[in-house]
Amino acid sequence: VFSISFTTQSAFVIDYTPTFDRYYEFMDTSTRTGTILTTLLGRSLTISFLVAFFTLITTYPVAYYIAFYVKKNKMLWLVLMTLPFWTSYLLRVFAWKLILGHGGVINASLMTVGFIDEPLGFLMYSKTAVVITMAHAWAAFALLPLYVSLDKIDYSLIEASHDLGCTRFETFWRVVWPLSLPGVIGAVLIIFIPTVGDYVTPALVGGTEGRVLSNMIQAYFGRANNFPLGAASAVIMLISVVIVTIMVNVVTKRLTQRL
Repeated sequence: VFSISFTTQSAFVIDYTPTFDRYYEFMDTSTRTGTILTTLLGRSLTISFLVAFFTLITTYPVAYYIAFYVKKNKMLWLVLMTLPFWTSYLLRVFAWKLILGHGGVINASLMTVGFIDEPLGFLMYSKTAVVITMAHAWAAFALLPLYVSLDKIDYSLIEASHDLGCTRFETFWRVVWPLSLPGVIGAVLIIFIPTVGDYVTPALVGGTEGRVLSNMIQAYFGRANNFPLGAASAVIMLISVVIVTIMVNVVTKRLTQRL
């Protein structure tokens, strides 16, 4: 893929003479192609950040409860929490289509009770639908590292903070949260990195508003028949993910030192 990104293509013939033209084409926002691709890259990163954020705030309390309040059969709890994710990924995506669709469970229920007069358009074929579906689909991958990080915390530290007069929130903020940061960062990166390249979910529930760069890469390697531009787009996406990962690690180290 990396080598193909430096080539040019005419119909079905690829010229392997090295050139940076495809990268210039991607970054040139004065053209329609460049504008679309840079916009889709920004949308891909934004959606992945939102998915990681909402996955974190929904799975952290569950992992916290299992780690500190479940005394027996913790493994059974983890199995039960991850059991729905043993089903096919596509089945779960189609299930969310039934829930979020114009005639789906949410809209039908709200219309039945009289809260709305017509279906909520933003629930389906939008960025909202992509974020909700991905956040649910990847929740199990965040739950496990969070639980492991929280379960390793020495409970005597929490008891010591209570003995020193800290409130529950102060104990969480000054003791639990800093010690669980490795699991938090691991969960965020585990969610962020693969969701940037996910093209199935945006294609099924995103519509035109929820399309991301991975959908364009798929098209370039498929019906658009533009392998060099698709390869250059993939490389730029990879570089963007690496940069974000490095930034997250740097910020995490500084935040850990302050806490």
